[in-house]
Amino acid sequence: MSEPEMDGAAATAVVDSLVRGAQATADLHAANQQGVLARVRSLLPEFTGALRRVAEQVLTDPAAASRATIVELAERSGTSPATVTRFCRALGFDGYADLRLGIAAETGRARSAGWTVDIGREIQPSDPLERVLGQIMAADTQAMHDTAELLDLAEVERAAVAIAAAPRVNIFGASGSALVGEEMQFSLHRIGVPAWAWTDVHNGLASAALSRPGDVALGISHSGETGETIELLAEASSRGATTIALTSFPRSPLAELADITLVTATQATTFRPDALSARHPQLVVLDLLYVAVAQRTHERSHAAFQRTAQAVHGHKAAKDGSTT
Repeated sequence: MSEPEMDGAAATAVVDSLVRGAQATADLHAANQQGVLARVRSLLPEFTGALRRVAEQVLTDPAAASRATIVELAERSGTSPATVTRFCRALGFDGYADLRLGIAAETGRARSAGWTVDIGREIQPSDPLERVLGQIMAADTQAMHDTAELLDLAEVERAAVAIAAAPRVNIFGASGSALVGEEMQFSLHRIGVPAWAWTDVHNGLASAALSRPGDVALGISHSGETGETIELLAEASSRGATTIALTSFPRSPLAELADITLVTATQATTFRPDALSARHPQLVVLDLLYVAVAQRTHERSHAAFQRTAQAVHGHKAAKDGSTT
């Protein structure tokens, strides 16, 4: 006796369920094909021993890794196929074939866009400036592309909503991160957001200690391990402030402490180690955050921008050349 046929509504529900399942699988697969090398870089500090050697081999020559068999990659990294398999699973892949496909797709996009020009090649003292410029541009372009793939826009949205409503925004950072923080403070002030950038630990702690619920504290650190920045963010958090971390390492102490984490990627070159090469990706993320805040406070921001522009207009050089 044949099974009874499903009615139209039940059949439609089954089809919809299958479609949703297939879409979810496709979305997961697509996510695993994006930003593979950026994920390897962000997890590199957590890898030790054999896993770290595999990661370093992949980062040293991604194109070769995308062509190598699992045995070849194991031999080049001085490990075993079992270690390579563990490495794949640590990145969220089912197996080595998925890893190879992800790397191949990423390096293919980079080649077509010109991002791979001289990336990974050491800058020599005798290199002409044209070649140095090409390498820096290629490295920064890829870093920003990787950042766009890593960045969680839902987290950016949460951060923008918090800043737009905040009575006070404290920005903390040391060294190069302090310079980036000052850029953000300048941008927010121009649209009427009360923001302060602190580089001195004592002054920063005093401001953090006065934080209240509704305030926002933004900590910037490429490594996520800068002790002063962690201390400042922790103090603000203990007073009820919403905390945001901008870092290249989503499992770093700073990121673990924060309510919201914004992740950047880097591409180091000679004379520009990771901490220095992180500046442009950091600025891109903070520019996005600034614009998102301006969108959510459009009328207030527009009026503030007009008033501030008018206030400084008289100090600009005359365009007709009448002043010298």
